[in-house]
Amino acid sequence: MSRRTTLQAFGAGLAALALTASACGGDKGATVQGVKLIEKGALTSCTHLPYPPFQSEDKKSGKVVGFDVELIDLVAKRLGVTQKIVDTPFETMKTGSALNAGKCDIQMGGMTIKPDRVKFMDVSTPYFDATQSLMAKKGSGITALDDVKAKKLKLGSQASTTGEDFVKDKGFDPRSFDNSNAELNGLRTGQVDVIVQDDPVVKGWLKDPANAGFEIAANLNTGEQYGFWMRKGHNPELVKMTNQVIAQARSDGSYKRIYEKWIGPMPPSAGGGS
Repeated sequence: MSRRTTLQAFGAGLAALALTASACGGDKGATVQGVKLIEKGALTSCTHLPYPPFQSEDKKSGKVVGFDVELIDLVAKRLGVTQKIVDTPFETMKTGSALNAGKCDIQMGGMTIKPDRVKFMDVSTPYFDATQSLMAKKGSGITALDDVKAKKLKLGSQASTTGEDFVKDKGFDPRSFDNSNAELNGLRTGQVDVIVQDDPVVKGWLKDPANAGFEIAANLNTGEQYGFWMRKGHNPELVKMTNQVIAQARSDGSYKRIYEKWIGPMPPSAGGGS
């Protein structure tokens, strides 16, 4: 082997080692209670902002707050660390590439448990039962998804979401928006006539007086459940601890408190304990 080839191989090996160290957090990482953390003293979570009421930036404090945030805070508290939130493109979250690149330890953000996602990532037990809603102007006459087609209305959706997948499977070709705020703005400005979005998100929007002219036109029961996501086969103790925290929160009333703070009255079917 020539010196040039040897040096190339050596350089490639160093690059591979550097990449591996980077993906695992390098010297910054730590192991706490058997849980691997990419950064010492922090449980790093990926999410795609904004997505109220699950996570959004508080206008006054600038902090990211919401339903998912408070549940992950409970996991961080169990570990004796704080939560660090990283705003991440949803496309890299749903494929698991953000986790594989060592960008975060866990992912939150109303991510539906789906077989194709479970192939690439580990997931917690379900922490939220979700449905989709159609949001439109009051008096639109829409009572079902079929009405959108019959009235030849323009439908909008959020890119890479299960809501978008659902309407596409029903034969629609919705206008796709990058995030939930852009989708809502598309409805407000008349770019689309109706949008499909997670029911709690729509209910949160309708609390804003600026959206007083809109309503939930129809509910779409898609049977979805949300989970928290972790790197495949990499952090079994984090999966285990997250499941324990979810179960504990349901039994001790913490889940109900967080649910009613961010979502509203909790139905008995949500199983939130006392």
